[in-house]
Amino acid sequence: MSKPIFERDPSDPAREKINPMLKLALELGPLIVFFFGNSRGEWLAGHFPVLADVGGPIFIATALFMAATVIALAASWMLTRTLPIMPLVSGVVVLVFGALTLWLHDEVFIKLKPTIINTIFGGLLLGGLFFFRTSLLRYVFDSAFNIDEEGWNKLTLRWGLYFLAMAAVNEIIWRNFSTDFWVAFKVWGFTPLAILFTLSQMPLITRHSLDEPEKKPAGE
Repeated sequence: MSKPIFERDPSDPAREKINPMLKLALELGPLIVFFFGNSRGEWLAGHFPVLADVGGPIFIATALFMAATVIALAASWMLTRTLPIMPLVSGVVVLVFGALTLWLHDEVFIKLKPTIINTIFGGLLLGGLFFFRTSLLRYVFDSAFNIDEEGWNKLTLRWGLYFLAMAAVNEIIWRNFSTDFWVAFKVWGFTPLAILFTLSQMPLITRHSLDEPEKKPAGE
């Protein structure tokens, strides 16, 4: 039987595991590249003339963001020989809206990307929970948390609402503030908010944690 292209269900014992810190680095890496590209766009254009043809800092940042996203997905594939579902969805949106940004030379498309991604993630989590009675969030956090079904359902509901709230926040930020402020908030605002929200869920995770099965001594 051929190995599946997409990551296996979290309950599947054959699911490939990846170090949580490495997984976090692969997810945050493209965002850091995006921030660096926007803040140092003129410097990059001066040292790499090919980037000067792309346009101003936000367009250079968009091009680098797209490249970093592809590299992160490729690294995930090399490590597990599968593609992570939610980063893949995010990557597709990055490439589509990034390409539109560069082709039409209109930064609005890349600014809409977080709104689209957060709305998709929120819709997927809530839709999976209410229509299919399954927690898609386990695909993201299964290696970090070992909790019961009720815990996953509650956590999924909260994260689904959180993603929709972040979609609304992105709309407020990009429509009312400068591009530089939006880029900075995208990296230094959304990421800390996600960390704080995750930490705020620790009491729920603790209440629904499952004990790790004891390993039997060798030879038994």
